Amino acid sequence: MRIMGLDLGEKRIGVALSDPMGWTAQAHSVLQRGNNSCRVIADLCAEYDVEGIVLGWPLNMNGTAGPKAAEAEDFARQLTECTGLKVELQDERLTTKTAERVLLQADVSRKKRRQVIDKMAAAYILQVYLDSHKDHKGMI
Repeated sequence: MRIMGLDLGEKRIGVALSDPMGWTAQAHSVLQRGNNSCRVIADLCAEYDVEGIVLGWPLNMNGTAGPKAAEAEDFARQLTECTGLKVELQDERLTTKTAERVLLQADVSRKKRRQVIDKMAAAYILQVYLDSHKDHKGMI
């Protein structure tokens, strides 16, 4: 039961994949966001036998949905149409900051951080999802 996690940004999309058992998330790649993003994600889903997608949902700090959350909801609908897979939204508040803090503690250079921050945030989003659904088999 492999699940894909995505961190949707303005220019890039961070990608993470779970292990085949759906227990742990690993950072995978960073895609440039563009017109063919859904197709590239669909190809990755087919290549890795992904059964579902978790997309970061950027809620405001007070828990309300603003323009960025609406954009993620629209992208989730596009992904469902393109991949045929269920897409669930996962609260992603502070995930990029958390990933950045981990990379700073690991003394990763600024240039390297810029290259990996999006996929690290995707892995964090996916791991939070996996941990909150560990008693369930498959996506809810």
